[in-house]
Amino acid sequence: MNEHNTYMQRCLELAKKGLGHTAPNPLVGCVIVHKGIIIGEGYHQKYGAAHAEVNAIHSVKNKDLLQDSIVYVNLEPCSHFGKTPPCADLLIKHKVKEVYIANTDPNPLVAGKGIEKLKNAGIKVTTGILEKEAAILNKRFFCFFTKKRPYIILKWAKTLDGFMDIDRSQPGSNLNYWITNDELKILVHKWRSEEASIMVGTNTALNDNPQLNIRLWQGNQPLRLVLDEYLNLPETLELFNQQHPTIVFTSQKSENKHNISFYTINFNENPIQQILDYLYEINIMSVIIEGGRELLQTFINQELWDEARILTGNKNFGKGLKAPEIEGNIASEEEINKDWLSIIYK
Repeated sequence: MNEHNTYMQRCLELAKKGLGHTAPNPLVGCVIVHKGIIIGEGYHQKYGAAHAEVNAIHSVKNKDLLQDSIVYVNLEPCSHFGKTPPCADLLIKHKVKEVYIANTDPNPLVAGKGIEKLKNAGIKVTTGILEKEAAILNKRFFCFFTKKRPYIILKWAKTLDGFMDIDRSQPGSNLNYWITNDELKILVHKWRSEEASIMVGTNTALNDNPQLNIRLWQGNQPLRLVLDEYLNLPETLELFNQQHPTIVFTSQKSENKHNISFYTINFNENPIQQILDYLYEINIMSVIIEGGRELLQTFINQELWDEARILTGNKNFGKGLKAPEIEGNIASEEEINKDWLSIIYK
């Protein structure tokens, strides 16, 4: 790995620290190098807070060194006024010598304008350093701007014999049956903290009464989403405890309540696309679909997914509700305390 790749890899490591806190902004890290020595580092820590370049420059003790320094950043410095001033202007102000960038920004507000600003100021700019790795890190951000929808993660647990739920027609079927171990349960809550929203269908809300929060982890709570075409779900469900913002997608008109809002869609005309369009409209960059089978399979059938996370518990149900069927590229498989985690990309 050459020195440019090494410094850019450090940018990615820094950027990843912001996962779950920067949306709808991207994950960005910045490294400042003077004569082969890192003199400053920073990353975008939270939406609305200072960007990576600002934090990196702030960390440099001797600002006079900046005009003879090289800046590494995994995403093109912004060129417009948003929550903060343009980072491209800041780099120009400090007369940095050179800037290495992994990805150009897909956001039309930036999209090459930051690079153009830097070049016009006489700063040498090189792009494409660890471009693929950086794009994977910001997969949510890139999906949002290129596909005009949130990044979609499908997640479910299944038994060794391929069932995701027990036979609900049997006595005692109103109980919850955990398929995987406590370690994976904690991991799922960590995943939730990293995404902007989480969705379930009507049957899952009714049968499992999920809270869809991150009580086993620390971080930001995802926006809770549920489908309830005819508003038949009882108000006593955990989803309606008003502790966290929740959107109900329905065909019926209903008054919004504290932390619970209703969005009307036409269930006869591709409701999934209508939901994704609305999430795009309100700047939701990612969503985890946690069930049930019908909802998951609908996303699969419409090829509206980017990633699937499948948990396989070390047990058998014998009969029950079959897990969805999916085809894709297996990115990783690992054993976690006798259970299995498989990650699949579309």
